Amino acid sequence: MHYMQAHGLKRARPAELVPGTVSVITARMDYLPASTPTRPGEWQALELSRLSRPDEGIVSVYARGRDYHKVLRARLQKLSDKIAAQAGPLGHRVFTDSAPVLEAELAARSGQGWRGKHTLLLNREAGSMFFLGEIYVDMALPPSEPVTPHCGSCQACIDVCPTQAIVAPYKLDARRCISYLTIEHAGSIPLEIRHLMGNRIYGCDDCQLVCPWNKFAQRSALPDFDERQGLTGQQLVTLFAWTEEAFLHFTEGSPIRRIGHERWLRNIAVAMGNALHGGVVADAAGLRASLRSRAAHPSEVVREHVAWALGAES
Repeated sequence: MHYMQAHGLKRARPAELVPGTVSVITARMDYLPASTPTRPGEWQALELSRLSRPDEGIVSVYARGRDYHKVLRARLQKLSDKIAAQAGPLGHRVFTDSAPVLEAELAARSGQGWRGKHTLLLNREAGSMFFLGEIYVDMALPPSEPVTPHCGSCQACIDVCPTQAIVAPYKLDARRCISYLTIEHAGSIPLEIRHLMGNRIYGCDDCQLVCPWNKFAQRSALPDFDERQGLTGQQLVTLFAWTEEAFLHFTEGSPIRRIGHERWLRNIAVAMGNALHGGVVADAAGLRASLRSRAAHPSEVVREHVAWALGAES
């Protein structure tokens, strides 16, 4: 990822990113919606079942509510204020997926969990369904100890990855990762990856859904992460019909807005092409008509992916 590479060693040296930093306080925040089924394995099975409905768009669980950047950053700032009220003047800066910070590694070193083979952080009491945040402070604090890893011989995350982006235990090739391609990547999605993306239009949860530790994933107590109407179980043709104004309206306050309307249409076009390619959708004619309605879109990227989608079934 170029934005990480551009900042070089600042990623691993907090004092170079924020001069004066002496310690880093790490935090995690659970994000499963409060309505998530509680019986063991039920919510994972529900999410995996969405993959068998090709005309339905799948948005990653974390992105179905309010933008976590805003929620966690605000709470970290409140925590910083409380620390300052007790300890005196505090030089600090808060982060949550908003700077070249090695969040998972810092969290692992501070004892929040261990790095799983999918490279995400795992916690024995919470699985991996949580956000990470940090407070860089100019105060010396006693270090906390890392925890023992508990993946053992399991490689469920490696086996399930639809694009084989986990190229080895603890090693991820972002160029093949659906989360990276649907969110961070600009321009065309590689041809060899498109058929493997299925109906995932924003992010991918597969490696987390099959992880045994996520039977312990915690529900959020915050209404911020409750699912928004219109994003879960929605038909691809409905989402593809959103104008840019509608996209901005329905994604207001959501992390999805950051990808913009062009990438949104690009991602959905790929999913629609995959639905047609599979040949098991109820309304293939409706999918084709929807795609053709964007065939002359001003964006070359959208036009390219629409053309691919219309030809994917042949």
